[in-house]
Amino acid sequence: MPKEDRGLSLDGQGIPLWLSLELTYRCPLKCSWCNNPLDFEDYGSQELSTAEWKKVLDDARRLGALQLGFTGGEPMLRDDLEELVGHADRIGFYTNLITSGIGLTEERLLALKAAGLKHIQLSVQASRAELTDALVGARAHAGKMEAARLIKKHGFPMVLNVPVFKQNIGEIDAMIAWAVEMGIEYIEFANIQYYNWALMNRDELMPTLAQVREAEAVVNRWREKLGNTMTIYFVIPDYYEGRPKACMNGWGAIHLTVAPDGVAMPCQEARVIPGLQFDSVREKPLDWIWHESSLFRKYRGLDWLPEPCSSCSEKEKDFGGCRCQAFLLTGDASNTDPACSRSPHHGVVQQAVAVREQTMRFQKPLIKRSAQAVCTDFMAG
Repeated sequence: MPKEDRGLSLDGQGIPLWLSLELTYRCPLKCSWCNNPLDFEDYGSQELSTAEWKKVLDDARRLGALQLGFTGGEPMLRDDLEELVGHADRIGFYTNLITSGIGLTEERLLALKAAGLKHIQLSVQASRAELTDALVGARAHAGKMEAARLIKKHGFPMVLNVPVFKQNIGEIDAMIAWAVEMGIEYIEFANIQYYNWALMNRDELMPTLAQVREAEAVVNRWREKLGNTMTIYFVIPDYYEGRPKACMNGWGAIHLTVAPDGVAMPCQEARVIPGLQFDSVREKPLDWIWHESSLFRKYRGLDWLPEPCSSCSEKEKDFGGCRCQAFLLTGDASNTDPACSRSPHHGVVQQAVAVREQTMRFQKPLIKRSAQAVCTDFMAG
């Protein structure tokens, strides 16, 4: 999860502290900012079996992984979720469920708790049903509200995750008020990062700097009012900060993602970078992939950094930024992340911000997450 404190640096001492299991790319929602691949439907028939996921869990635990996030897509669409949670709990993982809340009935929630689930991160987009449903492309608001109620009823530690963009940035005040009423202890307003679906919709999704600053002021007023009764994170878009985020605390440093088809990656976006060798846990041991594969070694550490990163005093804080963003915005993953003001490619970010700061004469419809939408968009281009 992105943090506000850019000085935070975790030393995994060569082991993946955080394991992210993308159990499926299937999802009942059609969010226009989804970080799943644009060709997500191609992986539907390739999902790992229950036995294969259990082996991933065993191998990751032997590697030293401590915390685990079950995610997707929507992980609730896996019928074996409870079985996988139970297995993870038995071998010593601290288990997190990252969910839209759709399908999280009381019966399933109790079954997950009995299996050993420790923590839930619930995504909510707005306080108003009509806005939520329009944004996610489905009648989802009521289900999300019920999921939040049930999570609190049954005593789970809970993170309320609110992805922030132009269409809902004005909801922050109402969302915090609702969270206070619900007794939620932790809320994260994460201005979205622009990959995959979000990058496709960037011009329509990106808020202006004035909107970001006003939202930040709202958050600060609530922080002063609530004190220590609620933790509120507000993650500013790196397009506006002038410094890149410490992406995954460094490539192949503490984070390990396993995709639905078993491909292991340093982050969930890595497959956007062409020319890399991606290995599946079906074909290679997870220990070998983490320690020896060309993928994880490619940008690990600091020795590979280009200038101006290699001589930058902040390189141990941001690790050169994001490799996926560098590729998507400059065409070369080895370039300095253009979100950094010191990058020779920073102009592409400044141009994107300049476009957003202009008064828009008309609004384009958001492209919803669906295979048909991708095909239509590519054909139109």
